Amino acid sequence: MPPKTTVWPLELHTLGKHEVLRHYLDAWLPIMLTSNENILYIDAFAGPGEYQGGEPGSPLIAIKRFITHSRIPNATGSIGFEFIESDHDRYMHLKSVISEFTQLPPNATWEAHPGTFHDTMTKILDELDDQGRELPPSFVMIDPFGVSDTPMSTVQRILQNPKAEVCFTFMYDTVNRFVSASQIKSTLTDLFGTPEWQQGERIKDENDRLAFFVDLYKSGLKKAGATQLLHFVIDKEDRRNYYVIIYATKSIKGSDVMKKAMWKVAPKGDFRFGGGNPSQVSFGEGIVDFKELQRQLVDRFHGKGWIPMGVVVDFVMSDATPFHSGHLIRKTLKPMEKSRFIKVSRPNGGSGFKPPGTKILFSENDANDGLLI
Repeated sequence: MPPKTTVWPLELHTLGKHEVLRHYLDAWLPIMLTSNENILYIDAFAGPGEYQGGEPGSPLIAIKRFITHSRIPNATGSIGFEFIESDHDRYMHLKSVISEFTQLPPNATWEAHPGTFHDTMTKILDELDDQGRELPPSFVMIDPFGVSDTPMSTVQRILQNPKAEVCFTFMYDTVNRFVSASQIKSTLTDLFGTPEWQQGERIKDENDRLAFFVDLYKSGLKKAGATQLLHFVIDKEDRRNYYVIIYATKSIKGSDVMKKAMWKVAPKGDFRFGGGNPSQVSFGEGIVDFKELQRQLVDRFHGKGWIPMGVVVDFVMSDATPFHSGHLIRKTLKPMEKSRFIKVSRPNGGSGFKPPGTKILFSENDANDGLLI
């Protein structure tokens, strides 16, 4: 249930979400500001900007990451921070908190919008359509308390812009509790963009039901053009499947950056990853076994001849695997070469895996026919 006060205590499960945001912005900000003239950070459910104990909310986290980032001063692009909040008291509190950052660099601006996510984004997108313009490259954080005011149609309009990406908090616990409530059927239809969600009511197994709803939501994002879709399950205390962070983009690089952010946070809690591959990796539960990545590479490339290194890297950066590019060479390919499970062609007698023209020949057998170390 949403808090009834203007500010409220910071809950433990929110820390993981904020840590993912911090790590992601640390990579996203310099990349986007050096390759684009203008970018946007949009916080669609901004809240009051801080918690009861003075801890920063997502709006302040985003601004502070921008101000303190060591690589930002060399960036040539500009950023607009756009914060949307429908509750009047929280909107006023947000404005007062952000006003402390009046000394933003000249390439940064901020604006708080009093209104709902749907109404505000519809107004922004309609104005751009009237002007024949597209939404600038944007990271849109949609973090509602429940399932209201988050229609799929609005999210799809955002993602139809070439360089827009969305990080959506899918409140599975709320969906699961109210899936049989007739009074919010239209709200859930708006959320998923289809009445097909009603099929989930018949699914008894908890994890199967979660997978159904997440996959159904992802299918709506795919229709809008998202090609990379990750999700990150966060449990609350002893209650499993509390909510799911769903990230949607058209960029393989973006997928890789988000996975790196997730992995950095993972040891601090019981978080579970899901992407475009059925394989699941539970973060923060002991030592990671990179044999799983070895198996995925062999399953993908065995029997297909010499594979350019760039193709292998793209596979690992994408949502096809839970792992990221930082896991590829030292943790995976070097052990595979040492065990002679792969052969490496290096042009001009080079070394390592990075020289241009490097190719890899994977075993002709599948992953179950060989012993991976």
